[in-house]
Amino acid sequence: MGGSIDKPTISFFFPACNEEETVEELARRADLVLRDLASEHEVIIVDDGSTDRTPEIADALARENRRIRVVRHPKNQGYGIALRSGFAAARYDLIFYTDGDLQFDVADLSKLLPLIREADIVSAYKIRRMDGWERRVVSWVYNMSLKLFFGLPIRDVNCGFKLYRREVFDRITLRSTRGLIDAEVLLKARRAGFRIVQVGVTHFRRRSGGSRYRIREIVRTMTQMVGLWRELRRS
Repeated sequence: MGGSIDKPTISFFFPACNEEETVEELARRADLVLRDLASEHEVIIVDDGSTDRTPEIADALARENRRIRVVRHPKNQGYGIALRSGFAAARYDLIFYTDGDLQFDVADLSKLLPLIREADIVSAYKIRRMDGWERRVVSWVYNMSLKLFFGLPIRDVNCGFKLYRREVFDRITLRSTRGLIDAEVLLKARRAGFRIVQVGVTHFRRRSGGSRYRIREIVRTMTQMVGLWRELRRS
């Protein structure tokens, strides 16, 4: 593992649930970008119970390229567990993840890497959010709730573009199964003494489909937020 200060070793992963239109482009793009930025790297596709051609495409990529691996969930288990699987599968010194819908440019990792030298987590935020108004409202309420109830001063907690030192995951235990996972990592890492910094990145519109946020999902996330608040208060 190891690597140098200028070119560290990096594990990159992304969760994919029915992302047949983007999974190949993202995996290939990430592999090319990481060849320039890392001394060693891997690209991990976390297939979270996809029912389209995502598993077939992911397996073909892994057969073709030894740096690409697939972690598979036989059935959909949710965003939080998909991220936890990616964190657990990562083998290198730095762990980087983004979402599988190509709303971010993997090349923006070059903005995060200089900051990780003096920090343990680099949490990105969208310079210009390209989501619909419903998603913007939900995100605003969510981020304000985390600031109010947890004192978490992060501009865009659920921005799917973050870089971590792997020691973070050696020190904290994650329980979230849904969208609260990013907040749980940041809150527990901060409590453990890890330093978090922020940086803006480019955000793009979704190429197809729409946000998977639903009222039921929001309720589940808020319920887990209450559970996390109780856990942190007890500890």
